[in-house]
Amino acid sequence: MVESRCGLLCSQCSYRESANCPGCLHTEKLFWGECHIKNCCEDRKIAHCGQCPDFSCSPLKEFSYDKEHGDQGARIEQCKKWFEAE
Repeated sequence: MVESRCGLLCSQCSYRESANCPGCLHTEKLFWGECHIKNCCEDRKIAHCGQCPDFSCSPLKEFSYDKEHGDQGARIEQCKKWFEAE
């Protein structure tokens, strides 16, 4: 089941309860501000980055490998799994 646009597993996110975050698939305004990955997917009318012809693009790689909030590419791999399961 797709949980986010970028491959983040919202069900495992510590902010889900503490920030009362429903996830980017279920809200217009994110608690942390604007997300360019979310906006890009919505502009392209795709459910997640794995469906994008430009997968995996520089912005997604930068987001996934961010030193503070990244996950060393796990989001990218998750998008691949979601795409393969479709």
